[in-house]
Amino acid sequence: MTKVHHEVERNRDREAEIILVGHAGHPEVEGTMGQVKDGIYLIETPGDVARLQVRDETHLRYVTQTTLSVDDTAVIMEALRKRFPAIQGPKKDDICYATQNRQNAVKLLAEKSDIVLIVGSPNSSNSNRLREVAETRGVPAYMIDGPEDIQQSWFAGVRTIGLSAGASAPEVLVADVLERLKQWGADRVRELGGEPENITFALPKKLRTA
Repeated sequence: MTKVHHEVERNRDREAEIILVGHAGHPEVEGTMGQVKDGIYLIETPGDVARLQVRDETHLRYVTQTTLSVDDTAVIMEALRKRFPAIQGPKKDDICYATQNRQNAVKLLAEKSDIVLIVGSPNSSNSNRLREVAETRGVPAYMIDGPEDIQQSWFAGVRTIGLSAGASAPEVLVADVLERLKQWGADRVRELGGEPENITFALPKKLRTA
């Protein structure tokens, strides 16, 4: 059971209505929505918030898909809190800390690059969010599965190429992309320092007492 599934079950036990912030069709969203027959609403945009009708505005909880764009989610959460001042959420953000760290790193990367490549599958939500984060910084960004997807025409007039990867992208693919770029003339590689990931997770209570 994912963190979001657990949060939804816990709040449904309290008979609260649930607002799930996420993307329709994403496996995490589909799985979560499938567990609850009623009393759960999917929100994708601030416009959805304006149109939403609930039974009891004083007894609402929200959860979020773990691979969302941090910036986009902040806008939706502002709309939710403005319309439903009593809404409550989890003690910690649902958005995966690794996802958030990668998005923050891509923001910095985009500021230093003329183009950004994201290694990741087209159906990977967190990889797509990384590409979108770079694009919102005004930098052309492309999603690639590997070096075979790169087009040399992308690099006309480009001096600095930024490279990042989705959470599930194998390290060997990133290395292969770097090798291809070197073959095409990239002469210097510099790694940007990211946010240290030193978060630890406690075992679920049932396992601690088993």
